[in-house]
Amino acid sequence: MRKIKKLWLGLGILGMLVLGLSWGQLAQAANTTKSNQANQIGFSVSAKIPDNQINQQNSFFDLKMNKGQSETLQTRIYNVTNQDIKIQTAIHTAYTNGNGAIEYVTPAKSFDESLTYKMTDLTKLQGAKTVTVPANSSKVVSAQVKMPDQDFNGVILGGWYFKRVDQKVTSSVKGSMNVKNQYSYVIGLKYTMGTVPAPSLKLSKVTVGMTNYHRGIFPYIRNTSAVIVPNLKMATTITNKNSGKVVKTAKKSDVQLAPNSVYRYPMLTGKTKLQAGNYHLKMVVKNSDHKWVFEKDFTITAKAAKTYNDKSVDNSGINVIWFVVFGALGMLIIVLLGLWLFFFIKKRRQNG
Repeated sequence: MRKIKKLWLGLGILGMLVLGLSWGQLAQAANTTKSNQANQIGFSVSAKIPDNQINQQNSFFDLKMNKGQSETLQTRIYNVTNQDIKIQTAIHTAYTNGNGAIEYVTPAKSFDESLTYKMTDLTKLQGAKTVTVPANSSKVVSAQVKMPDQDFNGVILGGWYFKRVDQKVTSSVKGSMNVKNQYSYVIGLKYTMGTVPAPSLKLSKVTVGMTNYHRGIFPYIRNTSAVIVPNLKMATTITNKNSGKVVKTAKKSDVQLAPNSVYRYPMLTGKTKLQAGNYHLKMVVKNSDHKWVFEKDFTITAKAAKTYNDKSVDNSGINVIWFVVFGALGMLIIVLLGLWLFFFIKKRRQNG
Protein backbone atom coordinates (compact mmCIF):
# COMPACT_ATOMS: atom_id res chain seq x y z
CA MET A 1 0.00 0.00 0.00
CA ARG A 2 2.88 2.34 0.86
CA LYS A 3 4.46 1.65 -2.54
CA ILE A 4 1.21 2.63 -4.28
CA LYS A 5 0.96 5.82 -2.22
CA LYS A 6 4.56 6.71 -3.05
CA LEU A 7 3.89 6.01 -6.73
CA TRP A 8 0.89 8.37 -6.82
CA LEU A 9 2.81 10.98 -4.87
CA GLY A 10 5.69 10.71 -7.31
CA LEU A 11 3.33 11.07 -10.27
CA GLY A 12 1.83 14.16 -8.68
CA ILE A 13 5.23 15.78 -8.19
CA LEU A 14 6.27 14.80 -11.73
CA GLY A 15 3.05 16.28 -13.05
CA MET A 16 3.73 19.57 -11.28
CA LEU A 17 7.25 19.74 -12.74
CA VAL A 18 6.17 18.94 -16.30
CA LEU A 19 3.16 21.25 -16.10
CA GLY A 20 5.40 24.03 -14.82
CA LEU A 21 7.68 23.58 -17.82
CA SER A 22 4.77 23.46 -20.29
CA TRP A 23 3.11 26.60 -19.00
CA GLY A 24 6.50 28.31 -18.68
CA GLN A 25 7.21 27.69 -22.36
CA LEU A 26 3.71 28.81 -23.39
CA ALA A 27 4.06 31.94 -21.28
CA GLN A 28 7.40 32.69 -22.91
CA ALA A 29 5.87 32.41 -26.38
CA ALA A 30 3.03 34.71 -25.35
CA ASN A 31 5.33 37.25 -23.74
CA THR A 32 7.44 37.66 -26.85
CA THR A 33 4.40 38.88 -28.76
CA LYS A 34 3.36 41.58 -26.29
CA SER A 35 3.92 45.15 -27.38
CA ASN A 36 3.92 46.67 -23.88
CA GLN A 37 7.20 45.28 -22.56
CA ALA A 38 8.90 48.37 -21.12
CA ASN A 39 8.93 47.19 -17.51
CA GLN A 40 10.13 43.71 -18.45
CA ILE A 41 12.81 44.93 -20.85
CA GLY A 42 14.29 47.39 -18.40
CA PHE A 43 15.72 49.70 -21.05
CA SER A 44 14.87 51.78 -24.10
CA VAL A 45 16.83 53.45 -26.90
CA SER A 46 16.57 56.72 -28.77
CA ALA A 47 18.41 57.88 -31.90
CA LYS A 48 20.13 61.27 -31.85
CA ILE A 49 18.88 62.56 -35.19
CA PRO A 50 21.51 64.46 -37.23
CA ASP A 51 21.03 67.45 -39.55
CA ASN A 52 21.08 65.36 -42.75
CA GLN A 53 17.90 63.53 -41.72
CA ILE A 54 15.52 63.39 -44.71
CA ASN A 55 12.34 63.23 -42.66
CA GLN A 56 12.61 64.78 -39.21
CA GLN A 57 9.40 63.01 -38.15
CA ASN A 58 11.08 59.60 -38.37
CA SER A 59 12.58 58.27 -35.14
CA PHE A 60 15.09 56.11 -37.05
CA PHE A 61 18.15 57.23 -39.04
CA ASP A 62 16.77 58.30 -42.46
CA LEU A 63 19.84 60.01 -43.89
CA LYS A 64 20.77 61.72 -47.15
CA MET A 65 24.36 60.71 -47.87
CA ASN A 66 27.03 61.58 -50.44
CA LYS A 67 29.81 59.46 -51.86
CA GLY A 68 32.85 59.31 -49.60
CA GLN A 69 30.96 60.92 -46.69
CA SER A 70 31.94 60.08 -43.12
CA GLU A 71 29.60 60.58 -40.19
CA THR A 72 29.28 59.55 -36.56
CA LEU A 73 25.85 58.33 -35.45
CA GLN A 74 24.80 58.27 -31.80
CA THR A 75 22.09 56.48 -29.86
CA ARG A 76 21.23 56.93 -26.20
CA ILE A 77 20.40 53.84 -24.11
CA TYR A 78 18.14 54.47 -21.09
CA ASN A 79 18.27 52.14 -18.09
CA VAL A 80 14.97 52.33 -16.17
CA THR A 81 15.94 49.75 -13.51
CA ASN A 82 17.58 50.12 -10.09
CA GLN A 83 20.64 48.14 -11.11
CA ASP A 84 23.36 48.30 -13.75
CA ILE A 85 22.50 46.44 -16.95
CA LYS A 86 24.52 45.17 -19.89
CA ILE A 87 23.40 45.87 -23.45
CA GLN A 88 24.80 44.12 -26.50
CA THR A 89 24.83 46.13 -29.74
CA ALA A 90 25.29 45.14 -33.38
CA ILE A 91 24.80 46.45 -36.92
CA HIS A 92 22.68 44.31 -39.27
CA THR A 93 22.04 44.45 -43.00
CA ALA A 94 18.33 44.35 -43.86
CA TYR A 95 16.83 41.62 -46.07
CA THR A 96 13.43 40.11 -46.91
CA ASN A 97 12.46 37.26 -44.61
CA GLY A 98 10.20 34.27 -45.26
CA ASN A 99 7.12 36.14 -44.08
CA GLY A 100 7.49 38.76 -46.79
CA ALA A 101 8.65 41.45 -44.36
CA ILE A 102 11.87 43.44 -44.06
CA GLU A 103 14.06 41.82 -41.42
CA TYR A 104 16.32 43.95 -39.21
CA VAL A 105 16.71 41.74 -36.12
CA THR A 106 18.11 38.38 -37.23
CA PRO A 107 21.31 38.53 -39.31
CA ALA A 108 21.04 37.14 -42.85
CA LYS A 109 22.79 33.89 -43.73
CA SER A 110 23.31 34.99 -47.34
CA PHE A 111 22.58 37.96 -49.59
CA ASP A 112 21.35 38.47 -53.12
CA GLU A 113 24.13 38.87 -55.66
CA SER A 114 22.75 42.28 -56.69
CA LEU A 115 23.60 43.78 -53.27
CA THR A 116 26.60 46.06 -53.80
CA TYR A 117 27.02 47.56 -50.32
CA LYS A 118 26.07 45.91 -47.04
CA MET A 119 25.16 48.06 -44.07
CA THR A 120 27.61 46.04 -41.99
CA ASP A 121 30.46 47.12 -44.29
CA LEU A 122 29.60 50.83 -44.18
CA THR A 123 28.69 51.23 -40.49
CA LYS A 124 31.01 50.15 -37.68
CA LEU A 125 30.41 50.30 -33.94
CA GLN A 126 32.81 52.43 -31.91
CA GLY A 127 34.01 50.99 -28.63
CA ALA A 128 32.87 47.76 -27.01
CA LYS A 129 29.97 45.80 -28.52
CA THR A 130 28.58 45.17 -25.02
CA VAL A 131 28.19 48.21 -22.77
CA THR A 132 27.18 48.65 -19.14
CA VAL A 133 24.49 51.25 -18.46
CA PRO A 134 24.32 52.50 -14.84
CA ALA A 135 21.12 52.14 -12.82
CA ASN A 136 18.46 54.78 -13.50
CA SER A 137 20.78 56.47 -15.96
CA SER A 138 21.70 56.48 -19.65
CA LYS A 139 24.67 56.04 -21.92
CA VAL A 140 25.46 57.22 -25.44
CA VAL A 141 26.90 54.71 -27.93
CA SER A 142 28.34 55.60 -31.32
CA ALA A 143 28.80 54.13 -34.77
CA GLN A 144 31.04 55.40 -37.55
CA VAL A 145 29.70 55.57 -41.12
CA LYS A 146 31.97 55.66 -44.16
CA MET A 147 30.09 55.82 -47.47
CA PRO A 148 31.59 54.34 -50.66
CA ASP A 149 33.81 56.59 -52.77
CA GLN A 150 32.02 55.50 -55.96
CA ASP A 151 28.79 56.97 -57.29
CA PHE A 152 25.73 55.05 -56.14
CA ASN A 153 22.02 55.56 -56.73
CA GLY A 154 19.57 54.10 -54.26
CA VAL A 155 18.94 53.01 -50.69
CA ILE A 156 21.19 51.06 -48.32
CA LEU A 157 19.15 49.58 -45.48
CA GLY A 158 19.89 48.00 -42.12
CA GLY A 159 19.37 48.22 -38.39
CA TRP A 160 21.18 49.07 -35.17
CA TYR A 161 20.37 46.22 -32.80
CA PHE A 162 20.24 46.40 -28.97
CA LYS A 163 19.73 43.42 -26.65
CA ARG A 164 19.92 43.12 -22.90
CA VAL A 165 22.28 40.26 -22.01
CA ASP A 166 22.39 40.26 -18.19
CA GLN A 167 18.91 38.86 -17.59
CA LYS A 168 18.92 35.69 -15.52
CA VAL A 169 16.98 32.49 -16.12
CA THR A 170 13.34 32.85 -15.06
CA SER A 171 12.91 29.26 -13.86
CA SER A 172 15.01 26.22 -13.12
CA VAL A 173 14.10 22.55 -12.89
CA LYS A 174 16.75 19.93 -12.29
CA GLY A 175 17.50 17.92 -15.41
CA SER A 176 15.57 20.27 -17.68
CA MET A 177 16.43 23.06 -20.10
CA ASN A 178 16.21 26.48 -18.46
CA VAL A 179 14.01 29.05 -20.20
CA LYS A 180 14.61 32.79 -20.27
CA ASN A 181 12.97 35.72 -22.01
CA GLN A 182 15.03 37.99 -24.22
CA TYR A 183 13.91 41.40 -25.46
CA SER A 184 15.54 43.74 -27.92
CA TYR A 185 15.21 46.98 -29.85
CA VAL A 186 16.21 47.91 -33.39
CA ILE A 187 16.71 51.42 -34.74
CA GLY A 188 16.47 51.52 -38.52
CA LEU A 189 19.41 52.71 -40.64
CA LYS A 190 18.45 54.04 -44.08
CA TYR A 191 21.03 55.80 -46.25
CA THR A 192 19.95 57.36 -49.54
CA MET A 193 22.49 58.31 -52.22
CA GLY A 194 21.92 59.93 -55.60
CA THR A 195 18.64 59.19 -57.35
CA VAL A 196 16.52 56.30 -56.10
CA PRO A 197 15.91 53.86 -59.01
CA ALA A 198 12.64 52.26 -60.04
CA PRO A 199 12.04 48.77 -58.57
CA SER A 200 13.02 45.77 -60.67
CA LEU A 201 11.62 42.36 -59.74
CA LYS A 202 12.55 38.98 -61.19
CA LEU A 203 11.36 35.41 -60.70
CA SER A 204 14.67 33.58 -60.53
CA LYS A 205 13.55 29.99 -59.85
CA VAL A 206 10.87 27.73 -58.39
CA THR A 207 11.81 24.88 -56.05
CA VAL A 208 10.19 22.52 -53.57
CA GLY A 209 11.32 22.34 -49.97
CA MET A 210 10.33 22.96 -46.37
CA THR A 211 9.94 25.74 -43.86
CA ASN A 212 9.49 24.90 -40.17
CA TYR A 213 9.01 21.26 -41.26
CA HIS A 214 6.06 22.14 -43.50
CA ARG A 215 6.38 21.17 -47.17
CA GLY A 216 5.67 23.51 -50.02
CA ILE A 217 6.58 25.09 -53.33
CA PHE A 218 8.91 28.10 -53.19
CA PRO A 219 9.12 30.75 -55.92
CA TYR A 220 12.16 33.03 -55.47
CA ILE A 221 11.31 36.70 -56.11
CA ARG A 222 14.35 38.96 -56.45
CA ASN A 223 14.36 42.70 -55.96
CA THR A 224 17.50 43.65 -57.88
CA SER A 225 17.16 47.42 -57.35
CA ALA A 226 18.46 49.49 -54.44
CA VAL A 227 14.98 50.53 -53.35
CA ILE A 228 12.35 49.37 -50.87
CA VAL A 229 9.33 47.87 -52.66
CA PRO A 230 6.28 48.20 -50.37
CA ASN A 231 2.69 46.95 -50.18
CA LEU A 232 2.87 44.20 -52.76
CA LYS A 233 -0.02 41.87 -53.57
CA MET A 234 0.77 38.46 -55.05
CA ALA A 235 -1.58 36.07 -56.86
CA THR A 236 -0.15 32.72 -57.95
CA THR A 237 -1.49 29.76 -59.93
CA ILE A 238 0.32 26.45 -60.46
CA THR A 239 -0.85 24.13 -63.22
CA ASN A 240 0.10 20.56 -64.07
CA LYS A 241 1.59 20.77 -67.57
CA ASN A 242 0.45 17.29 -68.60
CA SER A 243 -3.17 17.45 -67.45
CA GLY A 244 -3.70 21.21 -67.51
CA LYS A 245 -5.27 20.94 -64.05
CA VAL A 246 -4.75 23.71 -61.51
CA VAL A 247 -3.05 22.10 -58.53
CA LYS A 248 -2.38 25.12 -56.33
CA THR A 249 -3.49 28.75 -56.00
CA ALA A 250 -2.33 31.29 -53.46
CA LYS A 251 -2.71 34.96 -52.63
CA LYS A 252 -0.60 37.11 -50.36
CA SER A 253 -0.76 40.80 -49.54
CA ASP A 254 1.26 43.43 -47.70
CA VAL A 255 4.62 42.06 -48.86
CA GLN A 256 7.57 44.40 -48.29
CA LEU A 257 10.84 43.79 -50.14
CA ALA A 258 14.16 45.10 -48.89
CA PRO A 259 16.59 46.61 -51.41
CA ASN A 260 18.62 44.05 -53.36
CA SER A 261 17.13 41.04 -51.63
CA VAL A 262 15.38 37.79 -52.48
CA TYR A 263 12.03 36.60 -51.14
CA ARG A 264 11.65 32.82 -50.84
CA TYR A 265 7.86 32.77 -50.98
CA PRO A 266 6.43 29.74 -49.11
CA MET A 267 3.42 28.26 -50.91
CA LEU A 268 2.71 25.52 -48.38
CA THR A 269 0.68 22.54 -49.55
CA GLY A 270 -0.69 21.49 -46.14
CA LYS A 271 -2.01 17.93 -46.08
CA THR A 272 -1.70 17.66 -49.87
CA LYS A 273 1.47 15.76 -50.66
CA LEU A 274 3.95 16.90 -53.28
CA GLN A 275 3.58 14.98 -56.54
CA ALA A 276 6.36 14.39 -59.04
CA GLY A 277 5.72 15.97 -62.43
CA ASN A 278 6.11 18.99 -64.69
CA TYR A 279 4.38 22.21 -63.68
CA HIS A 280 3.81 25.79 -64.82
CA LEU A 281 3.69 28.74 -62.44
CA LYS A 282 2.04 32.07 -63.20
CA MET A 283 2.35 34.92 -60.73
CA VAL A 284 1.04 38.48 -60.75
CA VAL A 285 2.85 40.87 -58.38
CA LYS A 286 1.68 44.45 -58.02
CA ASN A 287 1.25 47.50 -55.83
CA SER A 288 -0.32 50.89 -56.52
CA ASP A 289 2.59 51.95 -58.77
CA HIS A 290 3.92 48.83 -60.49
CA LYS A 291 2.89 45.45 -61.86
CA TRP A 292 4.86 42.37 -62.86
CA VAL A 293 3.66 39.12 -64.47
CA PHE A 294 5.93 36.10 -64.13
CA GLU A 295 5.66 32.66 -65.74
CA LYS A 296 8.02 29.74 -65.28
CA ASP A 297 8.06 25.98 -65.84
CA PHE A 298 9.50 23.78 -63.11
CA THR A 299 9.80 20.09 -62.28
CA ILE A 300 9.25 18.18 -59.06
CA THR A 301 11.33 15.02 -59.08
CA ALA A 302 10.15 11.81 -57.46
CA LYS A 303 13.14 11.93 -55.12
CA ALA A 304 12.41 15.48 -53.94
CA ALA A 305 8.70 14.75 -53.49
CA LYS A 306 9.44 11.67 -51.36
CA THR A 307 12.10 13.46 -49.29
CA TYR A 308 9.88 16.38 -48.27
CA ASN A 309 6.71 14.32 -47.96
CA ASP A 310 8.45 11.96 -45.55
CA LYS A 311 9.91 14.75 -43.42
CA SER A 312 6.83 16.97 -43.27
CA VAL A 313 4.91 17.31 -40.02
CA ASP A 314 1.78 17.84 -42.14
CA ASN A 315 1.45 14.05 -42.39
CA SER A 316 0.59 13.63 -38.71
CA GLY A 317 -2.61 15.62 -38.88
CA ILE A 318 -1.99 16.74 -35.31
CA ASN A 319 -2.36 20.38 -34.45
CA VAL A 320 0.66 21.19 -32.30
CA ILE A 321 -1.16 23.83 -30.25
CA TRP A 322 -3.98 21.45 -29.33
CA PHE A 323 -1.41 18.77 -28.56
CA VAL A 324 0.26 21.10 -26.06
CA VAL A 325 -3.08 22.16 -24.58
CA PHE A 326 -4.34 18.61 -24.10
CA GLY A 327 -0.95 17.60 -22.75
CA ALA A 328 -1.10 20.43 -20.23
CA LEU A 329 -4.64 19.44 -19.20
CA GLY A 330 -3.48 15.88 -18.74
CA MET A 331 -0.64 17.04 -16.52
CA LEU A 332 -3.09 19.21 -14.57
CA ILE A 333 -5.25 16.16 -13.86
CA ILE A 334 -2.18 14.27 -12.65
CA VAL A 335 -1.22 17.21 -10.43
CA LEU A 336 -4.68 17.42 -8.89
CA LEU A 337 -4.76 13.68 -8.26
CA GLY A 338 -1.29 13.84 -6.78
CA LEU A 339 -2.21 16.72 -4.48
CA TRP A 340 -5.47 15.03 -3.43
CA LEU A 341 -3.63 11.81 -2.58
CA PHE A 342 -0.92 13.74 -0.75
CA PHE A 343 -3.39 15.55 1.54
CA PHE A 344 -5.57 12.41 1.88
CA ILE A 345 -2.59 10.36 3.08
CA LYS A 346 -1.41 13.19 5.33
CA LYS A 347 -4.84 13.52 6.92
CA ARG A 348 -5.14 9.76 7.51
CA ARG A 349 -1.76 9.71 9.18
CA GLN A 350 -2.75 12.59 11.46
CA ASN A 351 -6.02 10.83 12.36
CA GLY A 352 -4.44 7.42 12.69
